[in-house]
Amino acid sequence: MRLRIGVAAALLAGLSGVLAAPGARAGTVRDDDATRAFTITDPRITESSGLAVSRQHQGVVYTHNDSGGSPLIFAIGPDGRTLATFTLAGATARDWEGMAIGEDEQGRPALFVADIGDNLGGAWPYVTVYRVPEPSRLRDQTLRATAFRLKYEDGPRNAETVMINPRTNRLYIASKLFSGALYEAPARLRATGFNTLRRVGRVPALATDGAFAPDGRSLVIRTYFSAQVYSFDDDAAEKTRPLRKVGLPGQEQGESIAYSADGRSLLAGSEGTRQPVWKVPLPDRARPTPTPSPAASGGREKDDEPNERNVGLVLVAGIALAVGYGILRRRS
Repeated sequence: MRLRIGVAAALLAGLSGVLAAPGARAGTVRDDDATRAFTITDPRITESSGLAVSRQHQGVVYTHNDSGGSPLIFAIGPDGRTLATFTLAGATARDWEGMAIGEDEQGRPALFVADIGDNLGGAWPYVTVYRVPEPSRLRDQTLRATAFRLKYEDGPRNAETVMINPRTNRLYIASKLFSGALYEAPARLRATGFNTLRRVGRVPALATDGAFAPDGRSLVIRTYFSAQVYSFDDDAAEKTRPLRKVGLPGQEQGESIAYSADGRSLLAGSEGTRQPVWKVPLPDRARPTPTPSPAASGGREKDDEPNERNVGLVLVAGIALAVGYGILRRRS
């Protein structure tokens, strides 16, 4: 989401301070908590809205722009330079909001890009996720995309978060704004007809991206201000349970997050030109581990999420008011 007008930006900045207050704890981190992994240098990348860590190329991450441009994926090296661009044949970039890495039907690494944004919160009857093979060679090339059309079981909504569970290769989408919920796709996506997304858990309001840990037993959802790590139980009716709030560095407009390859840190990116991608170490309690004990979600962290959700609703109401006066963004 791009906020263009100063009043709306001020609203976001002011309420971010509330989210960092005691009890919501974690709008920022100390200088020594996070390090700059790299800075994106490609001038074509102005609205990085998703991150995915390569499974085939060490140190490489993938990203894409938000909307209104060409259907391109950028392969970024450890120094922030673009190593290759992939054009998705058969895809359109209506409102790309996130990406994840998974597998195709033959178990080969594949990239999933989610055209799931809906600024009007229900204007689009269905959304689309595109899948392309992850290339074994990093060179500019065109990749044929497979399109999967999806519908929410409880009606259209806005979303900016797509995730693939590495244990099951199942796709999940987290909705944004008032409807902070986790939706699960069918175990096997079909390229014909529609795939129904079923609600299976809660997530924070204003979710802008998320990712599964490498072991698939936990996941992280970020907002503009912080991140929440959840345990994930595939056998439970309510699959997510809060584990730990994680502070993120101040960013121009934080809209992307991924786990590092070893699962010990998060990579957090932002829209804007020449934006840094931050490496944020995870506390031991939030790192990938076997299924957490029942006590893992106790204490203050368990109470953090409702607080952020409540403040997020206030922020949403403020943004909605700004829209009414014609002072808010042009697009997501």
